[in-house]
Amino acid sequence: MKFFKINLLPVLLFISATVFAQQTPAPEQTTPVTIVGATAHIGNGEVIKNSLIILEDGKIRTITDATSTKMPYRGTVIEAEGKHVYPGFIAPNSTLGLVEIDAVKQSDDEDELGEMLPHVRSIIAYNAESQVVESMRPNGVLIGQITPRGGRISGTSSIVQFDAWNWEDAVLKENDGLHINWPNTVRRGRWWQGEEPGIKPNDDYEKDLLKLSEFIRNAKAYLAGPRTDTNLPFEAMENVFAGNKRIYIHADAEKEIIDILAFKKEHDLKNVVLVGGYDAFKVADQLKENDIPVLVGRVHETPNLEDQDYDLPYKMAHLLNEKGLLVGLETSGGMERMNSRNLPFYAGTVVAFGAEKEEALKMITSNTAKILGVDDQMGTLEVGKDATLFISEGDALDMRTNKLTKAYIQGRDISLESHQTELAKRYSEKFEKQEEK
Repeated sequence: MKFFKINLLPVLLFISATVFAQQTPAPEQTTPVTIVGATAHIGNGEVIKNSLIILEDGKIRTITDATSTKMPYRGTVIEAEGKHVYPGFIAPNSTLGLVEIDAVKQSDDEDELGEMLPHVRSIIAYNAESQVVESMRPNGVLIGQITPRGGRISGTSSIVQFDAWNWEDAVLKENDGLHINWPNTVRRGRWWQGEEPGIKPNDDYEKDLLKLSEFIRNAKAYLAGPRTDTNLPFEAMENVFAGNKRIYIHADAEKEIIDILAFKKEHDLKNVVLVGGYDAFKVADQLKENDIPVLVGRVHETPNLEDQDYDLPYKMAHLLNEKGLLVGLETSGGMERMNSRNLPFYAGTVVAFGAEKEEALKMITSNTAKILGVDDQMGTLEVGKDATLFISEGDALDMRTNKLTKAYIQGRDISLESHQTELAKRYSEKFEKQEEK
């Protein structure tokens, strides 16, 4: 009896590639696309119930009311009566593409060792072929701000679109802003050091603030001097001080936010954005006076304190919006990468707790685009902007009716398949066959 030696590695690799294959990025748009009949949610509060939209060369060339124009259709025509068109949703303050599997250290590139790291650029670690990134698209989340974590100054974020071979193809705005993790005013008791558990004042708070202020002053002194010895962290602050980069300051407590306002004035900082802002509703007037927008922390959370309203996180964005602040929604927190696909449903919850639907939509489209400084490219369905949009069978803020039939990124007709949709199809067919038996 003969035994044949079989090399299983190519077979296993083939099977793995077949089961877990990524969708190939779509080619550049070469033919115009006309979408007619859909309800168009512009993203700035306006709605066109019977719209005519023409996409060409990756841009929106026409958007108008189909009932009041005789403009001829061009290229591929999509009859979309009864459906809805939205701008691509934007996920700010995200670590998508920086971590694939939390338990595998080799796939985790969300932070670096050190405290003051303004020269760290998250974009070079971005994995455009992440399966988690791919799973954003079927819910309409087509754009993200890829943000580093860790340290006092964690580094620089960049804005990408979610259909690319690599980070160079994905990037829409490179090094858009600097991220600062503000010191906490409180801390938890260190039981391993014999302390009582629970919340305690952070005795190092003022010391941590002093270190941050010293870094800012030293960086300014270095940039004003001869720069004989190159200092990369200080060099990276030049565009920040010039106002060419946003400064995203991550903080939650009321005192922290008040101290941020004083810090901004002391160091003459421009384009400051508050990220998280759990207590921002308590100081909304001061934030408005200082023209500071807020990327509100995840909507689907429980209150931090027992005596707070059970629905405070649900209505937080609406409370700030009513105060006249520019508000966007972000998704950081536990399981943040996987939960980022729920961004439209966070906006839907904001609607359920007080906001008008088109106002909540702005919080994941035009408002976020303005906060990130990319509203000239995206965030609304307007002539001249990128043709980054999607068609849904129903209301995209409702998980029951958020069912995409088409999606475009810069006019490219992208795939809406992902590992999850492949598995859904596989197992639905399995049970269909079982029912036939």
